[in-house]
Amino acid sequence: MSVTARRPAGFWHPPLPYHVLRVKQELISSGLAMADFIHRHPRRIVAALAALLLSTGGGAFAVASLGANAAPTDPLRLVTEAVSPDAVAAQLEQLDGFSFTLYRSETTRAADTPEALLKRLGIADPAAASFLRRNETAWKAVFGRGTTGRTVTAEADDRQGLQQLRTHWVEGDDDRQFKRLVVQKQGSDFSARIETAPLVATQRLASGTIRSTLFAATDEAGVPDSVARQLVDVFESSVDFRRGLRRGDRFSVVYEALEADGEPVKTGRILSAEFVNRGKSQDAVWFQASGSDAGAYYDFDGQSLRKAYLIEPLAFTRVTSNFGMRRHPVFGGLRGHTGVDFGAPTGTPVRTVGDGTVEFAGVQRGYGNVIYIKHTDNTDTTVYGHLSRIGVREGEKVTQGQKIGEVGSTGVATGPHLHFEFRVNGEPVDPQEVMAQQHQTPPVSPAARAAFAKLSASMQQQLAAAGQIQGSPFQ
Repeated sequence: MSVTARRPAGFWHPPLPYHVLRVKQELISSGLAMADFIHRHPRRIVAALAALLLSTGGGAFAVASLGANAAPTDPLRLVTEAVSPDAVAAQLEQLDGFSFTLYRSETTRAADTPEALLKRLGIADPAAASFLRRNETAWKAVFGRGTTGRTVTAEADDRQGLQQLRTHWVEGDDDRQFKRLVVQKQGSDFSARIETAPLVATQRLASGTIRSTLFAATDEAGVPDSVARQLVDVFESSVDFRRGLRRGDRFSVVYEALEADGEPVKTGRILSAEFVNRGKSQDAVWFQASGSDAGAYYDFDGQSLRKAYLIEPLAFTRVTSNFGMRRHPVFGGLRGHTGVDFGAPTGTPVRTVGDGTVEFAGVQRGYGNVIYIKHTDNTDTTVYGHLSRIGVREGEKVTQGQKIGEVGSTGVATGPHLHFEFRVNGEPVDPQEVMAQQHQTPPVSPAARAAFAKLSASMQQQLAAAGQIQGSPFQ
């Protein structure tokens, strides 16, 4: 195969090799294709050149108009013009005068130092670190005993200097107010002060489905453990939380949260809840009638959920020894057991099963640390033995569910557990039989029915909304 190149008259050149001619033809074809692309897409070309102009800033480019009738081979005309950029000095001067504030929050850690905390907050300020270290007020509030886990919020300038640092906490069981530390930049130094502010009550909604345990479900739903324990207290007379839960059981809850500076720091009581166990729905709403000293939980029809006594003195536990004859674990032989033993770790909270007055709180032979509570009807007495800690005094009034002590192994005991007795006119009876036979307290009074109906309707709407979510969107 041979290829002959045509050439103008008067010009002679040896025939080009095949591979050279092939490259030449491809270059010509590429050029024609490029020209055709420019003809069909003039706006794309202009945009590309404009982007090049903006990125370089060194010159100005213009493209000759490509009319609709321009042939693919029409020549392109490139115009270059030198331009002078706007004065940069003025822009830089304006930037120098611009400042901004940065906000960031972190949680304090065990064995934290001022330098480590400020570093996590994105602050490089040796003077601030020195102040936090030497100022007693700031040190106790941020790095003192019991401060691990507190949220610290810092404001910093654009040079990573500290402008303000804040943290807050609740002292003890206070449900009304909280403390706030404020560290403020003042000239070349800092100041620290403690402020007191009221807690703000808000309502939160959550729902969940049980796949393994109740606490696993509440954790997945973002429900605090304190609310989960209340859920058990509210429904324990109708739901067996130890043996009766099933996969697929579900709950919805509306509860109170107490906020400090917009951050939840404590949870209040459950305002309303629904629990579906084995396909049967149980509902509850907290109601306190006008002029009443105390409130209680009722179903949506106004029937009381509160019984005279809680079923058990521990929230979650197992029965290790029942009422009646048994072989004594220490002395051997068959002996009558005057109560029920609940196995639980040392320190587990013990709660009174009913309202009453502390008749005795101290040490007794065999029982170790023990509490006797005389209940309202003055015929029933409950006994709580082998405690590691007693949390009430003789003569003190107690209410149902109140923590009165902690599980232990004092007295004659082989391990940590609670020995619980129920006595009627001084004689021990089987606590489990007493709890099974008791009745609910009276329903909502006729005078309070209208107010209760309004509250009940509102809470049903909120529970319906809670049921549409999995987990709390407010956590």
